[in-house]
Amino acid sequence: MSDISQQLKQIVGERMKEQEPMSRHTNFRIGGPARWFVEVRTLNELRQILDLAHQNKIAVFVMGGGSNTLVSDEGFDGMVIQMAMRGIRIEGTTAQAEAGVLSAALARATAQAGLSGFTWAISLPGTIGGAVRGNAGCFGGETKDHLVEAMVLRNGEIRTLSKSDLQFGYRESAIKHSSDIVLSATFSFKSGDSVALQADLEYKLSSRKSSQPLDAGSAGCLFKNYEVISEDELQRLQQKFDIPSEMSQARRISAGWLIDQLDLKGKQIGGAKISDKHGNFVVNTGTATADDVVQLIALIKTRARNELGVFLREEVELVGF
Repeated sequence: MSDISQQLKQIVGERMKEQEPMSRHTNFRIGGPARWFVEVRTLNELRQILDLAHQNKIAVFVMGGGSNTLVSDEGFDGMVIQMAMRGIRIEGTTAQAEAGVLSAALARATAQAGLSGFTWAISLPGTIGGAVRGNAGCFGGETKDHLVEAMVLRNGEIRTLSKSDLQFGYRESAIKHSSDIVLSATFSFKSGDSVALQADLEYKLSSRKSSQPLDAGSAGCLFKNYEVISEDELQRLQQKFDIPSEMSQARRISAGWLIDQLDLKGKQIGGAKISDKHGNFVVNTGTATADDVVQLIALIKTRARNELGVFLREEVELVGF
């Protein structure tokens, strides 16, 4: 065992693994080994591990639940840190969740507490840390909607960032363009009826199950929806195909719908397949490699560019490429 491995074991014990297959930790069920894989449960552990990595010039990747992540077949020659701080505190209409809390767990906890505004997150596959970083959303809701502030670790120091500090956009935040690590997020909700809110959770789960391939290995939505930047571009696109009115009005076209127009549902390369249920999902049929997925991403982007004049951008994060 290397000296670094021994030091990591002193910090987190058996929660450190060497040459750990990332296929065990990503929703895609794909990915080669991480040189070190560490699960952190406290701020003190996180600080010590980051210091160790910095001192030894080791590359670091911080992850949550493993959604929206594609790790290369060769793996990651560095340290993967999984955020496993999973505390939830609810006081009145305020809820604070640590970064490792599953978004779905917070949706259920707030609904049970009679707090309205987060039921849309019941089908999100990731964690609160990832949701804040990428302003995750679905069913018309976004993480920023009820967020008050987030605590982050910046160069070893704790900082509290307001909603304006975070500069949220569509699947965007300032954190994506920094080295900040989300520690927790605080939300302010409205009081609601717990029974009705829990019924809404089940309705949204049922709706998601019927329209998305939740039973297969997938990172979630592969591409961001396409944002139309001008009226001229909208008219150009409308000449190519009949855009649903709600998308035209929102100036945002569903990536899944665009992929449907390219007749790519069911397209398969190796073990990776564009879902028959939803065009913006690529699923692992059981033998997929990261290279298979990357080839499908390239195919979709090329077809969208050449045939529709649309430049799709990945929502999934590529690690180790």
